[in-house]
Amino acid sequence: MATVDARGLNCPLPLVMAKLALEDLAPGETLTVLATDPEAPIDLAAWAADQGHEYAQRALGEYELTKRG
Repeated sequence: MATVDARGLNCPLPLVMAKLALEDLAPGETLTVLATDPEAPIDLAAWAADQGHEYAQRALGEYELTKRG
């Protein structure tokens, strides 16, 4: 499973890093995003919904994006 560590970075960097990392994954693969920015879950969830990817918050600061297939 791929991981993006965006802890300590402010918006929009966690989202930008997640977008770039997700491009390298095959459909159905999951990306874990670690982010401390309070806007990150809002941005990630909205973008995932818009693009058709699955989004889940696993814990505070830990999010998963599964690439649409």
